[in-house]
Amino acid sequence: MVSRRQTVLGLAALAAAPLGCTRRSHSANVVRFWAVGREGEYAVDLLQDFLRERPDIQVDVQKLPWTAAHEKLLTAYAGETLPDLCSLGNTWIPEFTALSALTPLDQLASASRDIALADYFPGILDSNRVEGPLFGIPWYVDTNVLYYRRDLLQRAGFAAPPTTWDEWLQMLGAIKELVGADRYSILLPLNEFWPLVTLALQQPADLLRDNGRYGNFRSPEFRRTLDFYVSIFRRGWAPKMTNTQVSNVWDEFGRGMFSFYISGPWNIAEFKKRMPADLRDAWMTAPMPGPNGPGVSSAGGASLVIFSASQAKPATWALMEYLSRSPVQQRFYELTGNMPPRRSTWQSSTLASSPYAKAFHAQLDRVRSPPKVPEWERIAQEMRLAAERAIQGVATVDEACVALDRKTDEILEKRRWMMDQDRHT
Repeated sequence: MVSRRQTVLGLAALAAAPLGCTRRSHSANVVRFWAVGREGEYAVDLLQDFLRERPDIQVDVQKLPWTAAHEKLLTAYAGETLPDLCSLGNTWIPEFTALSALTPLDQLASASRDIALADYFPGILDSNRVEGPLFGIPWYVDTNVLYYRRDLLQRAGFAAPPTTWDEWLQMLGAIKELVGADRYSILLPLNEFWPLVTLALQQPADLLRDNGRYGNFRSPEFRRTLDFYVSIFRRGWAPKMTNTQVSNVWDEFGRGMFSFYISGPWNIAEFKKRMPADLRDAWMTAPMPGPNGPGVSSAGGASLVIFSASQAKPATWALMEYLSRSPVQQRFYELTGNMPPRRSTWQSSTLASSPYAKAFHAQLDRVRSPPKVPEWERIAQEMRLAAERAIQGVATVDEACVALDRKTDEILEKRRWMMDQDRHT
């Protein structure tokens, strides 16, 4: 009988085959840190105080682009050359937990003087737990809120952004009447799944059922979400376009092609930089509206993890503690614009004084993790495709939900098999 670990290892080896890898020596006082994304560009600067504080520890920083990181990590897993420390996207944590590649951190965190788990936004911290144990410490957070043209909203007769779906629909209709046939109320790019996922997470029903074994997209709650989402396109309030068909999101937002946009914190800097000077005060951010009141949003971002094979765990944990301190997180925010996961860091003057950050601060108290299964990103893409079929009129909402459940069950077939094997061993 092939074990679960052998099966997953085989899949990892297949994914890693094109890249190849070489084994590296290990040392208890050398921390190999893979920093994913542009954060790696600032990691060396961020670590200078740590190296002065702990001259007995060396840190080897390797920068990885997001586009190559997943395959690189699987390559390293298959070749047993994973680093000691890595910044891992929250949605990848279940996958590497299934590989038994991550070190549980509850005992270390509870004994730490630098990491106070009660100080973290609960929904963000929960995204690092898989079936109970904690496998990551949030490094920076990412969630979606509304970016909106408050000048156009006021011209349409509304003094404040929406807090419920019904209010939002009223505003979308009024803005469309205001801007005319060649402009829209909202941009919901057809090639992005996060807007739909964010709306679906606002419903009480889980997106998967039976402990992540099957899809739950035929539930009345998801059907309501998909119908709400598709109706925005059906009424002509959103263009049937991908973001690659929009010449420039920031310029078009300034031109008034659309008045609402769902996005994350990185766009604060972009809109501040790219909006015309005369529209500098014409836009704002707001928490997500929900079906019946202020809504939840997705719990995203990246977390610091220690790989199980690390032979430098004490030194690696010391570095994780340092990177988790509130003053260091504040410095990290100043360098990158990435928002911190600890409440105490939000008391800093730069964040507290930003009018655009206030919506994110409020939203972080209402976030929810997507399903914690390794197959989640594939399922999310199927959600996007199902929605597009309904938007284009190829399928009804009911037909799209049924087909999405069927496809999800196919994707989760291997998961069900492995869970059954675990139950009988």
